[in-house]
Formats: sequence, structure tokens, C-alpha cells
Amino acid sequence: MTSKTTGYISIMLVALILGLMLAVQYRVVNRAPTVISTDRAKEIADEIKQIDRDREALHKEISDLIYKLEQVNQGKNEAINALHNELEKTRMAAGLLTVTGPGVEVILDNPGERKGSWLQSDVFIISAEDLLKVVNELWGGGAEATSINSQRIISTTEIRFAGPFLNINTVRVVPPYQILAVGDADALAGVLELPGGLAEFLRSLGIEVTVEKHQDLTVPAYTES
Repeated sequence: MTSKTTGYISIMLVALILGLMLAVQYRVVNRAPTVISTDRAKEIADEIKQIDRDREALHKEISDLIYKLEQVNQGKNEAINALHNELEKTRMAAGLLTVTGPGVEVILDNPGERKGSWLQSDVFIISAEDLLKVVNELWGGGAEATSINSQRIISTTEIRFAGPFLNINTVRVVPPYQILAVGDADALAGVLELPGGLAEFLRSLGIEVTVEKHQDLTVPAYTES
């Protein structure tokens, strides 16, 4: 092999090695991370801080909305309870509820010699006004509910003569008249049995009057239309 041929081979080998080195360097450079400028890095940092602030603001807004929702629900429940209580009071005033509790039982009856003769026209010693007086005295004594012979007494109740009968809520009733009143038993009995009071006055007319206190009475609800 001549020296000229050897020189060509050496040049080719050097060129090949140089090419390989350049290729490797090119790949390394392309794979190296891109360098971020200082200004861009600051912008990114500011954006991240703003995102954090927005997130905190959203969390606070969510908490405020949850609190307001709870308050609304609480107010709604209170309003419903208030309406329910008002409805119960209205139903009580209208006599649409059965009432149970302590109270008094008042019996008004004709004198003994007239019992069993209530079909006669002259038998009614006990008048509608007498019953009304007793009921009004009981209301004045704090009665929560009253009834006469199972007829609930309400603001529109009529107690009046109808032939040989007394009508209460358009229902015929005859003596003895059982008047029930739920409330403070001592107070209710006291207003009737005062010296010179209504019970004494009715007895002076010949009406048999008994007043008994009870721990548990039931006044029925109003059942008419």
C-alpha cells in the first residue's frame, strides 16, 4: 500500500470520527432543557400566586353560600313552625281539636220531683241563659275548651229553646246537662263556687248543681259543618 493511499484512509477515519462527534453533540443539545428567561419565570410565578388567590376567594365564597343556605333553611323551618303553631291556635279557637287535660265537670239538673218529666212544656227550670252563664263564667276563669252534653261550644254556637228541647249546635239535648271545661281545675271551680256566685244563684232557683274537679277530662272537637 502506497503512502498516498494510507493518507486517504487516515483522512476518511478522521472525518468519520468527527462526524460521529458532531452527531452526538447535536442530539445532546436538542435534548437539553430550554432555558427560561428571568422575566418569564417571574410572570409564571405571578400567575401561580393569582391562581392561589382566586382559589382562596372561591373557597370563601363557597363557605359564605353554604352559611347563607343554612340560614335560609333555618328561617324556613322557623317560618313553618310558626305557621303550624298559628294553625293549631286557629283550629283550637274554632273548636276543631279534641282537648284533653285537667278541668271541671259541672252538672245542672232539674229538681228531683221533675226528673223524667222533661217532655212537659213547663219542665224547663234550666234555661238556655243559665247554660250560657255557666259557660261564660268558665271562659272567664280561663277555660281552654268547653262542651255541653258532648257538644263543643265555639263562638258561633247557639243555645236556644226548640219546642220542648234545648238545641245546642242544632242538636237536641235534655237535662241533666253535663258541662265539661278543660283548664286549671281549682280556678274553674273557684269562679263557680264563690260565695254569692253563679252556682249559689242557680241553686236558689231550685236547680241541682254539682261541680267536680278532675285531673283528666276530654272535650270533644266540633263536628258540625
